[in-house]
Amino acid sequence: MRILGLDVGEKRIGIAISDELCFTANGLDVIERKNNGEDINKIGEIVSKYNVTKIVTGLPKNMDGTLGHSGKEVEKYAKKLQNTLGVEVDFWDERLTTVAAERTLIEADVSRKKRKTVIDKLAAVFILQSFLDFKSRVDSRKELL
Repeated sequence: MRILGLDVGEKRIGIAISDELCFTANGLDVIERKNNGEDINKIGEIVSKYNVTKIVTGLPKNMDGTLGHSGKEVEKYAKKLQNTLGVEVDFWDERLTTVAAERTLIEADVSRKKRKTVIDKLAAVFILQSFLDFKSRVDSRKELL
């Protein structure tokens, strides 16, 4: 079982994939957005290749927790993904993931040009890893009860 993590933006989609035990997230790819059909087909190929059973997409929220225009667009896109691919799609609050990704790349002394090409993938890793860590904590609490 693997989980796919997505950072869906207007221009690019960052993609991360979990290991088979769903412990760690690894950056996989960045899709330059063209149209929903092509984008979803590329994601569908990844879902098939890696036997993905769930997709977690970052949900951009305003700092007060409300959904703005971007959040509503991501919800629509996720619904299309789920209907087309038949894979469950969950949402994960992605507030500040791009900021964290940018900070990590700056600290690693990655050039501005290179940061632009990998930031979406790293944001997808942060989204998916946060989801996996949360899921692991919830599952371990269930075992204690």
